[in-house]
Formats: sequence, structure tokens, C-alpha cells
Amino acid sequence: MPLIAHSNLPSFERLKSEGEIVLSKDRANQQVIRELHIGLLNMMPDAALEATERQFFRLIGHSNQIAQFYLHPFTLPSIERGDKAAKHIKDHYLSFEEIKAQGLDALIVTGAHVEQANLQKAPFYEELKSVIDWSYDHVTSTLCSCLATHAVMEFKYTQKRQAMKHKCWGVFKHQIKDRSHPLMSGVNTGFNVPHSRFNEITKTQFETAGIHTLVDSDIGAHLCVSEDLLRIIFFQGHPEYDTISLLKEYKREIISYLSKSREDYPIFPEHYLNEQNKAILNEYKAKIIAGDFTIADFPEGLISKTLDNTWHDATRQIISNWIGCVYQTTHEDVKKPFMKGIDPEDPLKLK
Repeated sequence: MPLIAHSNLPSFERLKSEGEIVLSKDRANQQVIRELHIGLLNMMPDAALEATERQFFRLIGHSNQIAQFYLHPFTLPSIERGDKAAKHIKDHYLSFEEIKAQGLDALIVTGAHVEQANLQKAPFYEELKSVIDWSYDHVTSTLCSCLATHAVMEFKYTQKRQAMKHKCWGVFKHQIKDRSHPLMSGVNTGFNVPHSRFNEITKTQFETAGIHTLVDSDIGAHLCVSEDLLRIIFFQGHPEYDTISLLKEYKREIISYLSKSREDYPIFPEHYLNEQNKAILNEYKAKIIAGDFTIADFPEGLISKTLDNTWHDATRQIISNWIGCVYQTTHEDVKKPFMKGIDPEDPLKLK
């Protein structure tokens, strides 16, 4: 929860100038400790549907021990589902119409498995656009992951994503570009982020659109914010990933190779596996190609014990900061995006 500047102690202003969340006493008196309603538009494929739920739910749950969180998952009907996933959605998810009727304080939009660069060919294109249009007018802040970032950049800023020469896949070093933004409070200046994508929005495209970059890397901008500095949060990577997420994805790629859905045997995710793990997986590759092993022999249990997670702490702090920013600006009425006196064009008074 934020600090309250209940006196004229100079440290309050100093901390505020450094990006810490410090509320005036008048602003604090407008707030009540209450629940926050956060939507999760889950567009991930069946194999990752429930894991993605847990990843984002865990991050939200760890972000604050005072606020009460109600998480509301929903998806888009045009995304084709198998029987198990369809039943899970029917039993536990809301419809978009129900989401609109109840309202949200914040929204998270996941990525989706669409390899082609042209998003207009995705079956859910128009449905996703409707959600984004609604959220901008009715939700305090929307956090977009990977494909969702690309979609919003196209919908709102006419910046279409570009196909990359090779899949960006692995764990990569990133650096904070703007340390003064409240989202960066308490975050190490350098940290890692997992990526898994065939397409990108380039740094130039973000700049052309007036989007402010907070976290950058050699493989492109990762964390950016809309021109108002809060209402849309852009992730181009997958900071929500579990330690074993890339390993499970690698396994799925092997399954695709065995089923002839892809022609080549998958390469390793970059900067993710140690040399011993690579040796084990190379031995497995030789034996499965020779017909001595099956996918059931994949050494997931052995390798998962030795994997490092170098992104979770930074991600948890960023999400916690995001929740704090939402909490200090959202209206007590869940159907209204901002409390009285908040400027939607500068909700955090950072301009």
C-alpha cells in the first residue's frame, strides 16, 4: 500500500520524485480498503490455458496482502477449443457480456498462439478489438501480454507487428530505461524476461505511436506504457511464465516434430538451459530420432529440478506496483474507471 504524506516532511516529496507511490492526505481520505475486480482475458491454447490462469492469479495474489482480489477469467468464443478446455471454460469462465455487466477495475489480456504476422487473419480479431475498445472506456488500466500488445498497437495506434527472421525464444537480459515511473519502484535495474514470439513491434514503432518505453533490451522494447503513462501497460515478453514454461513448450515442439506438424527438430530456448541439460536433451534427441525413446521418456522431471528462474522477483514487483497504481486511481464504483478528480490523460500526475 502507498505511503501517506500526512506532514510536510521533505522525504515524502523526495521519495515521490524518485517514483515511489506517495498519496496526499486528501487523496488518502477518498480511498477505502475494498476489493478490486480484475478480468483475465485468457486467449492461450488449450495446453497452456489453466497454467496461464495460475500464473497470473499467483502474481496478483502475491502483489498485496491488504486489498481483496476478485479474478474473473473469460475468453473469446471464436478460439477453437477441445472438449476438456471447453468444459473448463463453460464451468468456470464468464462471458464478455457478463464482464461488461459487472464491470472491472483492471484487465489482463494474455497472448495467443498466432504465428502469422497478419493479425487480421486471426479468427478472434474483431472480438478482441471489441474487448479492447470497451476496456479503454471502462477499465482503469489494461495489461497486455505479447500478442495482446501487438493487437492493441494495431487497433489503437495503427502500428502492425513485423515478422522476425527467427523465433525469439528464450530468457533475455533487460534494462530499466526510465527508473522514475512508479511501475519501476523497487525493481532491479537489470533483470531477465522470457520471450516466445515470431513477431515484434519495433522500438521505432513504439516511439512513433508516442508510447513510453520503461524496459528495453537488445531484442527490443519489453515494458511500455501508453501516452497517459497508466491506462495501457504493454509487455512484449512473457514475464508471467513459470520456471518450467519454456521446457514444456520445448516438449510440445518435439511432439509437433514427431507428429510431422513441423519439419525440423526444435532448437533450444536461448539462455535457459545449462550445458548439462543440453547434453541430456541432445542424448534424448538422438534416441528418439533412432526410435529407442518416445515422448514419454522426455526427461522433464530431471531437468526441471536444475532450472533457474531469473525473472519472477522483478515481475512480482512490477505487478504489485501496477496494482498499487490502479488502487490509488480507480473509482469505488467498479463500473467507473477513475475516482473524482483524476485526469484520464494523466492519471498518476506524472506529466
